[in-house]
Amino acid sequence: MADLLTTAQMRATEAAAIASGTVTGLELMERAGAAVVAAIAAEWPDTAPARAAVLCGPGNNGGDGFVVARLLQAAGWAVAVFAYAAPERMPADAEVMRARWRALGPVAAFAEFDPAAFDLVIDALFGIGMTRPMPPTPQAEALRARPPRLVAIDLPSGLDADTGNRIEPALSASLTVSFHTAKPGHYLAEGPEACGRLVLADIGLSSSPEIPLPEAAPRAARPLRLIEAPTMPLAKSARAHKYLHGHALILAGGAGKGGAARLAARAALRVGAGLVTLACPQAALAENAARLDAVMVLALADGYSLRGVLGDARLNALLLGPGMGMARARELVPVALASKRPTVLDADALTAFADEPQALFEFLHPATVLTPHPGEFARLFPDIAAKLAAREISKVDATGAAAARAGCTVLLKGADTVIAEASGAASLNAAAYGRAAPWLATAGAGDVLAGLIVGLLARGGAPMQAAETAAFLHVECARAFGPGLIAEDLPEALPGVLCSMAC
Repeated sequence: MADLLTTAQMRATEAAAIASGTVTGLELMERAGAAVVAAIAAEWPDTAPARAAVLCGPGNNGGDGFVVARLLQAAGWAVAVFAYAAPERMPADAEVMRARWRALGPVAAFAEFDPAAFDLVIDALFGIGMTRPMPPTPQAEALRARPPRLVAIDLPSGLDADTGNRIEPALSASLTVSFHTAKPGHYLAEGPEACGRLVLADIGLSSSPEIPLPEAAPRAARPLRLIEAPTMPLAKSARAHKYLHGHALILAGGAGKGGAARLAARAALRVGAGLVTLACPQAALAENAARLDAVMVLALADGYSLRGVLGDARLNALLLGPGMGMARARELVPVALASKRPTVLDADALTAFADEPQALFEFLHPATVLTPHPGEFARLFPDIAAKLAAREISKVDATGAAAARAGCTVLLKGADTVIAEASGAASLNAAAYGRAAPWLATAGAGDVLAGLIVGLLARGGAPMQAAETAAFLHVECARAFGPGLIAEDLPEALPGVLCSMAC
């Protein structure tokens, strides 16, 4: 997994590299500017050099912009540079780059910039450093209304690097070029929409000494990890048998309500659980038996019956929630959690405790995975959700706070699915850029995700890794199937996805 560095972490990384003597600030700026120009040439290879405007802010991002201006002019572009502000002095390295440009051409005031006069605009205004809105200007409004090709250095101005929230007035880029690693804001919230296409460039920081992280470092100091592949083994031994791959028990609701649990059960079996049993009320047994073959069915009336069933130690992972119904969930969830087995709680198993979340938290244990969508999250963690809605904290912070309170792994769904465990580790599964899968917004997709997680728990995965791997596979299945996807298609796409990774 790749690390996504916050603004503070990125600045600390650069400072550590410079302090170590492996690179200078001027070298980093030169490399960043060269990377932007190379990305422009790769993005639009058939575009002849034309008219380019470079918008330079008062900080180091502006310094990168002066480098881009110089290199574009050397490549034959007609370049004009506009300074957003005229500070008495820019940071030392940026001041050097401004002086180098001034030897070649003038720097005009931002108020003189007319977007219609240019074929390409370079946004080197604020990068990762923007924390408050820009004052509205006719130039920014013109860029927003009829944008030319706009290339953002690090991030489009108006996008928060840590949260992905827009700070209006915000710009939208055709191409965003960032350095060393992506930032959380590239993937969270409105980030992907604002960034256009994202290109990451190595400017020599990867060979610099790592910043030491104390064992007791707070969660905010730990990099967010971007999930780029399964984080637990998926291959099976050639000599293994079904009993070595776990037995998942999925608790379903009454007659006519079993579709969600059946989706989950099929996903658990497809992802490799050795056996899967769906337990439902007697009245729903025939319905579920008629729709399931490899998945076993079991009549289960109440909490007393569940205690008896859980006497079988081979049932090593549980899923409660999809289609259960509120009353059944309120009765069965405490019994299931008391067994201390790895357990996924989704849908009704979460909503059933909306009026009294603490009643649920008292039963939770570290091997539990909660999988709320934003509405369910708000019902369980109303104060945290309110801060998230008010943009006081990021989705990463919100999920981490919820995991710490619940004492278990929390997966907060979305195109930017964030997974956090109580220890402070957090990861992001982003269905964005080349991994965008908008057709996942369909009824039942979340039930399939829950089934994938419980199947991986049954196979022995740790809660965090099972949730990460399931979220990754969920998106890959949607991408493999494509538009027109319905939830039933996701488990059927899984064999092809698994084979593409292992065959």
